[in-house]
Amino acid sequence: MSNFLAGAFDRAYSRLQRGAVGAVRRALPQRCELCAAPSGDDLICKACAHDLPRIGPACPVCALPVPGGRACGSCLARPPAFDGTIAAFAYAFPVDRLVHAFKYQGRLALAEWSAGAILAERLRLGRADPDRLVALPLSLERQRERGYNQAAEIARVVAARTGIPLLSAGVRRVRAAPPQAMLPWAARERNVRGAFACAADLTGLRIAVIDDVMTTGASLSELAGTLRGAGAAGVENWIVARTLPPAH
Repeated sequence: MSNFLAGAFDRAYSRLQRGAVGAVRRALPQRCELCAAPSGDDLICKACAHDLPRIGPACPVCALPVPGGRACGSCLARPPAFDGTIAAFAYAFPVDRLVHAFKYQGRLALAEWSAGAILAERLRLGRADPDRLVALPLSLERQRERGYNQAAEIARVVAARTGIPLLSAGVRRVRAAPPQAMLPWAARERNVRGAFACAADLTGLRIAVIDDVMTTGASLSELAGTLRGAGAAGVENWIVARTLPPAH
């Protein structure tokens, strides 16, 4: 199936899925994922959504907090392979609970919330549309173990809502490695070296890579380098939550 047909199928499927989910939410009382208060058609009630942890002014490249929102010293001194990062939230309570439920407890309905949060932050920042979306790939072993790739679930919703084609084939993880969360920050870059491959021709295309959490950015930078090697003209990360260093 061509990328065009695959993207059209994903968008149609996602629209049907959203319609079915919306019908169920309207028919049954919806309770907030965090406080269990009535939340209408939303997974998170307005009061809880208002209090979710935001990053504030941040480096446009890595999304770490920086006064004035200028590029941080680390990105200026050692630029990563990606050009920018959009992060909807700081990875702190209670966003960490939502991400954990989505990632490890099968709460796939949170893909809708995750996509909505990313797109709201993108709108606020006024970023231009990319040409393609790419979900950060999982290894086959990890995906079999979990049953799904949470980044791909978010990416499908984003593609359906925006009409931006999702590159669902041609980008894969070719080397399994210990989970990044198990490693100290300094070891993560080495852990993902050579982990990805891209068989698609991305010549001149601007790519948005979608994932749930960005910690050091090692996986995202490694994938961005792979995409640039396939011809991508630019790579931006679209992330639900950004882990902040202990000082923050």
